[in-house]
Amino acid sequence: MRFILAVTAALAAHVAHAEDITVDIWVDNWFTVYANGSVVMEDPVSITTERSFNAETATFTVDLPAVIAIEAKDFKENDTGLEYIGTNRQQVGDGGMIAQFVDATTGELIAGTDAETKCLVVQFAPVGLSCADEANPVAGEGACAFEETDIPDDWTAVDFDDSDWPAATIHTASDVGPKDGYDEISWNSSAELVWGENLKQDNTLLCRLVIGE
Repeated sequence: MRFILAVTAALAAHVAHAEDITVDIWVDNWFTVYANGSVVMEDPVSITTERSFNAETATFTVDLPAVIAIEAKDFKENDTGLEYIGTNRQQVGDGGMIAQFVDATTGELIAGTDAETKCLVVQFAPVGLSCADEANPVAGEGACAFEETDIPDDWTAVDFDDSDWPAATIHTASDVGPKDGYDEISWNSSAELVWGENLKQDNTLLCRLVIGE
């Protein structure tokens, strides 16, 4: 309820006005971006593409202030959370995300991912890192068990209550190791690399932030 009241107050304090917004985003490995509940951008590279570390840029029109919702996924072959299963590269992957939103006309930064971003982990796997050492890893068994949280139907909506969601964790570039597209973007220093607390086992995240407050 606190979040709903805060957003309502923000909307009341600001006269809603449509703005052209440019978003730059890099995610390991895949994302969809929503603005006020509508899809405005989706990663064009399939999550099943090996090493799909790409940065993307898009421009959209939205009434400000706006709620941005991002579904971010690290690649996993199945619910074990592993990749390259059955090969000598079998391993637990790792994730990471950064996004910035700028005024498409002036180039002025409006917002970026930071500690104010809320991120809920909805798929965590494997529960034990030793799963990566198993010759026949089976999702749901032993160290290869996984944890899932139901995705709320209205999680992208402006009035969705995310007051109980945890804040995103800020990660350094050395920890994330961003590549393939990350360096093609001139990132504002206010935009930070975020993810859940665990870069390796947090596989699917739902994230929310308000821009243009």
